Amino acid sequence: MNGYITAPVFLSFFISVLSIGREYKGKTNNMGSVGESGDDVQPRKYWRCSKQDFFPEESFQNWGTYRYALSQTGLRFKDRLLRRSNDAEEIGELRKQSENDMKRCLTWWDLTWFGFGSVIGAGIFVLTGQEMHDHAGPAIVLSYVASGVSAMLSVFCYTEFAVEVPVAGGSFAYLRIELGDFAAFVTAANILLESIVGTAAVARAWTSYFTSLLNRPRDSLRIHTNLAEEFNLLDPIAVTVLAIAATIAMISTRKTSLFNWIASAINTIVILFVIIAGFAHADTSNLKPFLPYGAKGVFQAAAIIYFAYGGFDNIATMAEETKNPSRDIPLGLLGSMSMITVIYCLMALSLAMMQKYTDIDRQAAYSVAFQSVGMKWAKYLVALGALKGMTTVLLVGALGQARYATHIARAHMIPPWFALVHPKTGTPINATLLITISSACIAFFSSLDVLAGLLSVSTLFVFMMMAVALLVRRYYVTEITPRIHLLKLVIFLLIIIASSMGTSAYWGLNPDGWLGYTITVLLWFIGTAGIAMFLPQQRTPKVWGVPLVPWLPSLSIATNIFLMGSLGSQSFIRFGICSIVMLIYYVFFGLHATYDMAHQQEKLKSLNDNDKTGP
Repeated sequence: MNGYITAPVFLSFFISVLSIGREYKGKTNNMGSVGESGDDVQPRKYWRCSKQDFFPEESFQNWGTYRYALSQTGLRFKDRLLRRSNDAEEIGELRKQSENDMKRCLTWWDLTWFGFGSVIGAGIFVLTGQEMHDHAGPAIVLSYVASGVSAMLSVFCYTEFAVEVPVAGGSFAYLRIELGDFAAFVTAANILLESIVGTAAVARAWTSYFTSLLNRPRDSLRIHTNLAEEFNLLDPIAVTVLAIAATIAMISTRKTSLFNWIASAINTIVILFVIIAGFAHADTSNLKPFLPYGAKGVFQAAAIIYFAYGGFDNIATMAEETKNPSRDIPLGLLGSMSMITVIYCLMALSLAMMQKYTDIDRQAAYSVAFQSVGMKWAKYLVALGALKGMTTVLLVGALGQARYATHIARAHMIPPWFALVHPKTGTPINATLLITISSACIAFFSSLDVLAGLLSVSTLFVFMMMAVALLVRRYYVTEITPRIHLLKLVIFLLIIIASSMGTSAYWGLNPDGWLGYTITVLLWFIGTAGIAMFLPQQRTPKVWGVPLVPWLPSLSIATNIFLMGSLGSQSFIRFGICSIVMLIYYVFFGLHATYDMAHQQEKLKSLNDNDKTGP
């Protein structure tokens, strides 16, 4: 555990306290397109590019208005920090920014296979052997169970929000409703960072596995240059793969689903082969000793292999295109993640029984393990499975990440041109191009080793904030919840977060001790029990809700903070640097664009109300 974890965790709590603590009059409604005064808007061409399409807000009309906006930065920041959205605004009014609706064409079957395609990539093939050899031994199975439980807790939170607020924005929209506009920006910045850099990393890995499948030397398909180290291997294949995945995603969501189903089905066959063949050549003596590195090794491995479960949040962004969100999203999300957890555990167990953990090859665990039992040809099948997995990860990522960007643009945190949905395809082509071109530029030049840990911090940070937001949603409603209940909620949330940080810190300082846990775990229990016993729930889910509230969301907060504490200090330093860059962008652009957007719509609402009540 590193002290660096304190800043991002307390930032999230500070944001939540400020956003839920302000009792303001009125609500922020009717955030339609800036300048609209009614529903009778003339259709405009999709392919257009003017200053008004990128900077329609009043603050950016000329240098005079921009200088005035900068002079009001303090007051505007306070307004954005405390302002919260609402369900109706996100579901209805904000979607008008896209001018056209996305097509509702997905069912629970599509979402289930999207879950498989988005989550099962190369991670299971690479991380399992690495962590079995270095940290967990045969107990890597327990590591997958632990990280799977943590991932499922986050899935529960995402599922409730996606059913209640079925929009393309995913966690960005949910946090905008519960924790306010500034918290949503912090989330949006991390989401876009994860999307661009993460996609580029997968594309680079695709080239590596393709090289392995062809049985060629490493980096032989990349262009060698005299540029600086880590930037001297140009990767045109990665760019090509990104372009193909994005093109499929832009043409049709339905066709993308079909392609993903076929590719995921092939990948599933490969995975079943690995499991069955592994157990067929199993030797139970390889499971001894089962815990060679102790419990510490199990959790160290869990913190790393947790990211083999990443990508499920992309499914929540497809709620706008789901025919029956209240039924299909729980089935798709929970169903796919439950099966993925079982598959991961079986794959890990088959490897542990096939070869002694001390003999595992860190770089090509399954290939070498099959070779050791006389199945040398199986390494090509493993490479094919990993390649198919990464292909679907890129494909589903092109869908989900573009929908994140679309909703972020609807709120004007990035130019609203990226919010437009094409009238014929029903897909956000501009947002897809934004993510794809940015990722392609990075994938072409960079090996991305430096940014790997940064993505881990960003992911866990967003998941932790989602759990906080769910507790806020259940126990606080603006202008309804009494102030005394609000104060209690803030205190109990502070206890939960602080005790979770304490548990993570004690684990890092003294993993073999136990005395500290009697204090930190007890405090976590008191904070969670306090919410359960002394605060009535202010909102009941209409269709599907997280069970055992507040216990499961509180446990999600604790596990995400614990895993964050398992990361190195460099990850938090990079996270801090990127956060500073994001805040500079917000101060000079995002703050003023979102402020103008919100207040323009308030003026329009006031004019419309006056017209209705007039003579």
